[in-house]
Amino acid sequence: MISPVQVESMIKAGLPDAYVQVQDLTGGGDHYQATVVSSAFEGKRRVQQHQLVYQALKEAMSSEAIHALALNTYTPNEWEAARQTV
Repeated sequence: MISPVQVESMIKAGLPDAYVQVQDLTGGGDHYQATVVSSAFEGKRRVQQHQLVYQALKEAMSSEAIHALALNTYTPNEWEAARQTV
């Protein structure tokens, strides 16, 4: 079991400028949804953006401490645009 704060911390360790929101989807500490905003995503395809996040969570994913992760990634400009449409 891993906490949402730990997931956020791991993502920020890999992507230091990231804004991160983590939600435990089941309350069991192994199924998460994360929204990650980082300038490191600029110029990268969505798959590449997700790969950067997965790399930051590599140990937790490979040990199955995190069993499932729904992921939304944005560049800072995409995030601002998404927030204005809500």
